[in-house]
Amino acid sequence: MGAVKLPFVEHVGMRIEAQGEGRSRCTLVVQDFHHNSSGRVHGGVAFTLADTGMGAALYPTLAPGESCATIEIKINYFKPILAGQLVCLSEIVHKGASVANLESSIHVDDVLVAKANGSFAIFRVKNKEAS
Repeated sequence: MGAVKLPFVEHVGMRIEAQGEGRSRCTLVVQDFHHNSSGRVHGGVAFTLADTGMGAALYPTLAPGESCATIEIKINYFKPILAGQLVCLSEIVHKGASVANLESSIHVDDVLVAKANGSFAIFRVKNKEAS
């Protein structure tokens, strides 16, 4: 995804630091706007990190002309996130012809704060010129 522009990822302040061989590493440094009204990082921040990390792990494994999209993700939050750098490590658990399953682990200072499991659809991108 190096040369691909990812506006939402940039908007929330994420970085895809590494991807390949069915794995990815994404990071996000907590900013004031990531907090909810109780002073904790909003759960959607960790969810976004997991979702993007899974896509970043899967995307390089796709054949030319294929793309992917999230079908569903389940996330467990173990500890509140208050500040620091979130590190999300994602990997493919199983990849079939049309669906892949992935896992993400999110850490702050080597402490596991959340874990997610998700399914992604794999599909052929329709040629717009042929439509």
